[in-house]
Amino acid sequence: MGDDLVLLHGDCLSVLKDFPDNSIDSIVTDPPYGLSFMGKKWDYDVPSVEIWKEVLRVLKPGGHVLSFGGTRTYHRMVVNMEDAGFEIRDQIQWLYGSGFPKSHNMPGGLGTALKPANEPICLARKPISEKTVAANVLKHGTGGLNIDGARIGTEMIQGGRSDASSFNVSIGEKPPMHQGRWPANIILDEEAAAMLDEQTEGKLYGAGKQREAELFRVSTGDSGINSKGKNGTNFQRFGDTGGASRFFYVAKASKRERNRGLEGMPTKNVHRYGPGIGEGIDPNAPSKDKNFHPTVKPIKLMEYLIKLITPPNGVVLDPFMGSGSTGVAAKNLGFPFIGIEMNEEYVEIAKRRIG
Repeated sequence: MGDDLVLLHGDCLSVLKDFPDNSIDSIVTDPPYGLSFMGKKWDYDVPSVEIWKEVLRVLKPGGHVLSFGGTRTYHRMVVNMEDAGFEIRDQIQWLYGSGFPKSHNMPGGLGTALKPANEPICLARKPISEKTVAANVLKHGTGGLNIDGARIGTEMIQGGRSDASSFNVSIGEKPPMHQGRWPANIILDEEAAAMLDEQTEGKLYGAGKQREAELFRVSTGDSGINSKGKNGTNFQRFGDTGGASRFFYVAKASKRERNRGLEGMPTKNVHRYGPGIGEGIDPNAPSKDKNFHPTVKPIKLMEYLIKLITPPNGVVLDPFMGSGSTGVAAKNLGFPFIGIEMNEEYVEIAKRRIG
């Protein structure tokens, strides 16, 4: 494994203390959720304030973190991040259709739990060191999100609400063209996307019922396909078509993906939970798998998250590496990667998967 791919075995709080200040460009991680899953020690609690302070120290000013969390304990993780000094910028919701309810059934149609169908991802940023984000990007390369690099889809879109300041509608100038849509704080897996598309079957956006969410607001001019809003204001359609899922990045894990690179390794019983289960695996019954980490994330999802917050040639850190999905994604994209994992067996799996 080259110098641009470094995997470290140890507790991240101790390992991070050897890292220099302001040396990491981005962090994409799936830390413990504090659910004590299957009695695992590593899942006893969410990362502490002390850990997040070390993460903050090694990040460059303006560097971003994307950290998965559990629906029941997300608030504890985010409060710890904020107490450590991070700015909480947003929450991305990963919606999926393959979750299983962990409910105790009782007479009368009663139960004890809902079907899991979402997983929150905290988007946080280390405070910038310069007066403006633009100046911070010029000095450190960090501070902004890679909007164009993370746009959704390949169709050419004219303008958008967030582009309003980049052109002058008073002189009839058209909004700029972009390939793909502005990244949203909602992400779907394939099953959730199919369910959403089914609800809009036969209703092609830009050609059917007008939706204000798809229209670009203009005050003057008559270019493109225009229509009147509720208050008489002109709106301009994007003029594109397709199902609702095209607005969001779609990804789903597979058993083949989880085990790629692990040929020859012994299998172990594994209980999975959350969207990482995939393929209809019942999390209440153990299955034999070479990659026996219980919460393997889709590589394409991790690639998307890395692209969203990492500047060109930036170093990606995952202080809770697990079986290495973030590392595989970083390698695929050509980003230098550093992973830290306290479980020696998971480190070996990550080495083989990343290659």
